[in-house]
Amino acid sequence: MSTDKEVYDKAYEKASECRENIWADAQRYNREPKVYLHWSAGGYNTVFTDYHICIRGNGDVVYMGDDLSRYRPATYKRNSGSVSVSLCCCAGATTNDLGVNPPTKIQIERMAQVVAGLCEGLWLTCDKRHVLTHGEAANNEDGVYCHVPYAVWNDVEGKGDTRWDLEFLGNDDSPVYNPDATDGTRGGDVLRGKINYYVNKFKE
Repeated sequence: MSTDKEVYDKAYEKASECRENIWADAQRYNREPKVYLHWSAGGYNTVFTDYHICIRGNGDVVYMGDDLSRYRPATYKRNSGSVSVSLCCCAGATTNDLGVNPPTKIQIERMAQVVAGLCEGLWLTCDKRHVLTHGEAANNEDGVYCHVPYAVWNDVEGKGDTRWDLEFLGNDDSPVYNPDATDGTRGGDVLRGKINYYVNKFKE
């Protein structure tokens, strides 16, 4: 298995190679690049081409092609100029129970290492303006209003096609679903904290 630094370095290299194209795609929509954090709602080993990068339950990182600027249909109305990273997990998850395959510890750390490399390679600060869970993006929590909110906790049109990926992680850092939490226990807050830890640990 790759070391933590090797995971970071590979993401940094691939992001750097595609930086100009990703920035150009984002600026066509008057925004900066984004990194979106997903779960697949599948099993630990099944990867999907909807995402640029999938992370299996054992921590294996799978790049779904070499070009991170390639369009992937992962995040509604937000795909151009973005990179999508998904944990392979959470089939049948509900806001009360993440089911038989919740995010594993190694998956969470690998996501943080990958996204740290992406942020450095794309020249992005890891904050909620640039790195969001799918649920946060669905709720326009970066201040970019390219669609009406469709997060589970704010489905203003009531269509039911909602998203809440990684709103909680089912571990001690983020034990329960609580999108109103301000104490750092929302999944996105925990993940950004870990990402920034690895940025500071590994950046040149």
